[in-house]
Amino acid sequence: MTATTEPFGELLRRWRTHRRRTQMDVALAADVSTRHFSCLETGRSAPSSEMVERLCEELEVPLRERNALHLAAGFAPAHAERPFTDLGAAADAVRSVLDGQVPNPAVAVNVHWDLLAANPVMAAFLAEMPPDLAEPRLNMLRATLHPRGLAPRIRNLAQWRAHVLRRVRRQLDRTAAPGLADLLAELSAYPAPAGASAADGAPEAPAPGHLDDIAVPMRVATDHGDLSLLYTVTVFGAARDVTLDEIAVETFYPADPATAELLRALAGSAD
Repeated sequence: MTATTEPFGELLRRWRTHRRRTQMDVALAADVSTRHFSCLETGRSAPSSEMVERLCEELEVPLRERNALHLAAGFAPAHAERPFTDLGAAADAVRSVLDGQVPNPAVAVNVHWDLLAANPVMAAFLAEMPPDLAEPRLNMLRATLHPRGLAPRIRNLAQWRAHVLRRVRRQLDRTAAPGLADLLAELSAYPAPAGASAADGAPEAPAPGHLDDIAVPMRVATDHGDLSLLYTVTVFGAARDVTLDEIAVETFYPADPATAELLRALAGSAD
């Protein structure tokens, strides 16, 4: 939905229907008359720049796509897009968060899960990745599920693959980011592991009280022993830059004492 020559009204209607909301619902929430909102969608009325931003805020349109709506309405893009290295204090904050997670592996990624930065523990995990999987930029999901990536080391690959594919589908639904559909198709085309269903690789439901009943861990075999990892996602609030709006910091935490001990040892060897 980014670069487009479509009229503003068509883009507005597309995002409204994408969010599964009625004209009346959005109009009331954005403090706009239903009649005026209808005229905006049909092109009978032109929005102000402030109105574009207000409606985008209500529809939770990502900043990259908001720029497309501003352009369609005849205005300059409202949100800058700087390289990660030019984000100043925000980039410093990302690196601080990554370093502060040691001994836990952590990585900063964009909306496509392309690698932006990693702490030393995660860098050690990725050091043996085949060069062709790391060019032109390493993609964390490709690196995880590719047959020549981490996939052969993941003990619960059917379960983890199903979880990853669901994540990409949710990201695509939330952001409509260009390229995500292609990434989903690529990941889905990788050979399904034994035990995967025809639909999405989902294994049977875990027994109540089992760790998998709380959160899906990633169980990875390493040369030093098996790791069982849970992850969290951290994003910036109130972002005004497109790049910053799309950054997420993903941190992997130990799911058992043995993993915690092994991560401390691996962090020491990565120093």
